[in-house]
Amino acid sequence: MQAAPVRATAIPSFTDALRAVESLLLSSGQRTARRNAWTSVLEDRRRAKDRVEAQRVLDQTFAVRP
Repeated sequence: MQAAPVRATAIPSFTDALRAVESLLLSSGQRTARRNAWTSVLEDRRRAKDRVEAQRVLDQTFAVRP
């Protein structure tokens, strides 16, 4: 007698699970709007980081040295 073959099923990632819940709760337009808003937040954070870095470089470049 042989054992039945075991099938491996992939466990969905946390992100996949959240997207599935999102698709159930939100219409397509709302999902798009939320994702666009999040993309804007990430881009604003990146620009703020770049501004801080540029200011640091300018401060070091033009610092008065005795």
